[in-house]
Amino acid sequence: MLGLHGHDVLILERWPEPYPLPRAVHFDDEIGRVFQAMGLSDEIKAISDPVPDFYEWRNAAGEALVRIDWSGTGPCGWPTASFFSQPELEKTLAAAVEHMPNVELHRGATVVDVDDRGTDVKVTFDEDEHQTTTLYSRFVVGCDGANSFVRDRMGASSHDLGFFFDWLIVDTIPLDQQEWSPMNWQLCDPARPTTVVSGGPRRRRWEFMRLPGEDREGLNTTERAWELLQPWGRTPENTRLERHAVYSFAARWADQWNSGRLAIAGDAAHLMPPFAGQGMCSGLRDAANLSWKLDRVLRGKSERALLDSYTSERSIHLQHAIAMSVELGKVICVLDDAQATERDQRMIAAGADPRRVLPVTALPVLGPGVTADVIDITRLRGTLLPQFPVMHEGRVDLLDNATGPGALLVIHGDDASAANTSIDMLQRSGVQVITIDEVGEPDLVDQNHYWTEWFNDNGVACVLVRPDRYVFGALASGSDIAQLAVQYHSKLYSFDETTDTSKPQTISASR
Repeated sequence: MLGLHGHDVLILERWPEPYPLPRAVHFDDEIGRVFQAMGLSDEIKAISDPVPDFYEWRNAAGEALVRIDWSGTGPCGWPTASFFSQPELEKTLAAAVEHMPNVELHRGATVVDVDDRGTDVKVTFDEDEHQTTTLYSRFVVGCDGANSFVRDRMGASSHDLGFFFDWLIVDTIPLDQQEWSPMNWQLCDPARPTTVVSGGPRRRRWEFMRLPGEDREGLNTTERAWELLQPWGRTPENTRLERHAVYSFAARWADQWNSGRLAIAGDAAHLMPPFAGQGMCSGLRDAANLSWKLDRVLRGKSERALLDSYTSERSIHLQHAIAMSVELGKVICVLDDAQATERDQRMIAAGADPRRVLPVTALPVLGPGVTADVIDITRLRGTLLPQFPVMHEGRVDLLDNATGPGALLVIHGDDASAANTSIDMLQRSGVQVITIDEVGEPDLVDQNHYWTEWFNDNGVACVLVRPDRYVFGALASGSDIAQLAVQYHSKLYSFDETTDTSKPQTISASR
């Protein structure tokens, strides 16, 4: 993302070769939109499987406890849920940066020291036992996992919810043509809670909860994996065992995600149980949030204080994903027969409707940061703008493809005159003004009525969205556009844009 903004980026990757085995397997429609912003729509669709049906939980008797519709297209214009194999995804991303002259991927580089010196960051890394290299960077982003070296250098502490369970993850490649319906489901059996999901095209994953008294090392063997797969009809004759590993599910997040010229993202900043499929998704949201802010700071268009909104916004938003994952885990990880019976009766009586049987958690809204103050429609502030199709230049396309990157002021109707008094400030803040309507001569035509319905249902006349497509503020009347433009400009901590226009270098230290 930073490379697409034109910055020089060096990625320090600890491992000399790409890790060949599966890990993350799911992304949602918002993350599809993030890949779209990278210009990788076709490549990502080629390596992923959209979910055609439900995500279903069943009890030991096979009765449905909850049925979550994962089919169709989500509000971001991508499939509601897609499954993939992480090595294929990483290959796609690596191929993309290989074609970018300003981005270098350096494999086999183990970072041994990161020193934020105030004006820059001194980075030291080992390439082998005999060669140590030192270089200097404007910023360092530690995407270096749960045992993050960069997080330790920042001195960040963590909040831990004390949710710990061990599960055996078994990744397979079926050699037969068995159909899996539903594609993804959860066996809520107190004898052994089990997850059965896609591992991406031509792959299947099983996850088996470790039972009390069961030895962790004894569970994590090839022989035990085959024993657990046998009741599912999986044998060495019809299945290739790709990987087995015991993971400890945890729920925690760092209290500080950026400090000075250092920042962290992904597992370095947060961990969560996989039950909602939001682990990697959350890491990519981190990247989308941080990259547009770093771009402004590196170009001298905003002060460094803008980066502090990364922690305040993402930490709050992330806690929704963690809370949801933990609450789902509390329903799934039930080993007591009496508790399981009570759970089953309650969920079946409610018709397996997720709105009635699943715990209610807060909506995923950004924490305090680059969002409007009191003049806007507050329920939309900090939420994600949908991406419905529009007619543009004679063809139908998704919103972001039609507008290109950057912040937007989207006006419902074909009259942008209300923005005229603020056009200079909006342009200096990098905001593009567009109109959407079904009739008249708008910039973008709402051919399918989706945008008109969204504006009307929410009582919105116009909405200002940031480069990451989160809502800065939505207005019921265009008369307040000038005030909204002033607030957006001030939130970006802008100053003389000619102060620093040098092309900087940013490092991503991956361990």
